[in-house]
Amino acid sequence: MVPLSYYLALSGILFACGVTGFLIKRNIITIFMSIELMLNGVNLSFVAFAAQWGTLKGQIFVFFVMVVAAAEAAVGLAIIIAVYRTRETLNVDRVNLLKL
Repeated sequence: MVPLSYYLALSGILFACGVTGFLIKRNIITIFMSIELMLNGVNLSFVAFAAQWGTLKGQIFVFFVMVVAAAEAAVGLAIIIAVYRTRETLNVDRVNLLKL
């Protein structure tokens, strides 16, 4: 069996990659994907702890997080498409929704 520390290290790497992408990139889609990567890093740690302790609570929580993330992805992509149609850019520095 793979030790828990390996899963937690991978989870931390995924989360750190997501934070880095969120802070550095200026493209809305890249930022959106970075947020999803952070969620997957957290989900991996939940599943790893659930497997280590032999309980299903972590896996059930991950299931609900993934359901909410899927709904968030659908709404987020719809908003991104609407912003692109009105502003014709995906750069967050150029998108100002308070101005027409």
